[in-house]
Amino acid sequence: MIDTLDVGERATRVAVMNYASTVKVEFPLRTYFDKASMKEAISHIEPLSAGTMTGLAIQTAMDEVFTEEMGTRPANFNIPKVVIIVTDGRPQDQVQDVAASAQAAGIEIYAVGVDRADMQSLRMMASDPLDEHVFYVETYGVIEKLTSKFRETFCAVNMCALGTHDCEQVCVSSGGSYVCDCYEGYTLNPDKRTCSAVDMCAPGRHDCDQVCVSNNRSYSCECYEGYTLNPDKKTCSGMDMCAPGRHDCGQICLSNDGSYSCDCYEGYTLNTDRKTCSAADMCAPGRHDCEQVCVRDDLFYTCDCYQGYTLNPDRKTCSRATTSSLVTTEESCKCEAIAALQDSVTSHLEALSTKIDEVSQKLQAYQERQQVV
Repeated sequence: MIDTLDVGERATRVAVMNYASTVKVEFPLRTYFDKASMKEAISHIEPLSAGTMTGLAIQTAMDEVFTEEMGTRPANFNIPKVVIIVTDGRPQDQVQDVAASAQAAGIEIYAVGVDRADMQSLRMMASDPLDEHVFYVETYGVIEKLTSKFRETFCAVNMCALGTHDCEQVCVSSGGSYVCDCYEGYTLNPDKRTCSAVDMCAPGRHDCDQVCVSNNRSYSCECYEGYTLNPDKKTCSGMDMCAPGRHDCGQICLSNDGSYSCDCYEGYTLNTDRKTCSAADMCAPGRHDCEQVCVRDDLFYTCDCYQGYTLNPDRKTCSRATTSSLVTTEESCKCEAIAALQDSVTSHLEALSTKIDEVSQKLQAYQERQQVV
C-alpha cells in the first residue's frame, strides 16, 4: 500500500499502529517522510500478544495520532484523515460507537478482514458506502492482491490522499479529481499548482489607515510622521505636536494637522530660524502712526513733535506752536524789575569808570615827579 502513495511531508503522511489486547503506536505521522525509511521501520514491527481491542485502537488513533503535535496538519488545510484497519478476528470491545465518533471527527475508515475476521464487525466500523470501504482476503499472504482494488476505490474517493497530484502545498479532493490550494499567506500561481507568498500590503489586502508593513506572510500598521496609531492598531490620529517636549518654538506653537509652526507674542518678530523671537522695533517705518517723532519704549512707543510744534490730543499728530501777544501783570512786573536793575548797574559802572580815570591820572603825575627827583 505504501508503494501506491506519494509519501512526503507536503504529500501523504503515514503512521502505523500495532494492536492486540494493548495498542502501540509504532511511529506517528511526523516521523517518516520517505518510503524507504517507512518500509524499513515496518519490517521491524513484531506482533503483540493475543487479543483484538479494535475499539481501543480506533480511540487511540483519535487521541494520539490525529493531533497536530503528532504530525496532523491544521484543520483549515482540509487534508483528509484516513484509517485502514487490518484485522483477522472479532473485536473484543465495542467498536460501533467509537467508530461513529471517529467518522464524526472527519476520519474515513477502511476495514480489511483476513481469514476469520468477523464481517459484521467490519461493516460496523467502516465508513459508507460499505462496498467501497470493506474488503476481505483469505490470508495475509494474498493481501497484496487487494492493493489494486483498494487503490481504485481509494483514488475514486480521494485523489489527494493517494498522492498522485502535483500540488505544491495543498491538494483538495473534488469529485474523483482534485484542485490545488495554498497555505495561509500564499496565493495560487497561474499554473494552478505552485504557490507564491502573498504581499499582504498590496491594495485591498490590508486595512491600515496610512502605512502597511509586510511581515512574514502577515502585516502590521504604522502611521506617517506626526501621527500616532490608535488602539485598534489600524487607524491613525494627528499627534499634538505642540505638546510640551514635542516642539522647539521660542514663544508660541501653532498645531497644524500632524505638524506645527512657530509664532511670537505681540511686540516680537520671528527670527530667520523660524523658531526663536526678537523684540520688534516699534518705531521702524510702517510699525507706528506718529506724524513726526516716534519714541521707542520697550515693547511700545509714544509720539513727539519737532521743535516749534506741539502734540495734538490724539497723541499722534502735531501742530505748529503759536506765541501769545498778551502779557500778564506778573510777567510785566518782572520785565520792569529787570529794566530798573539794568539801569542801576549801568549807572554804577559809569561812576566806577570815572573814579578809575581819576586814580589813573594821579598815578601818572606821581610817576613823573619821581623821575624829576
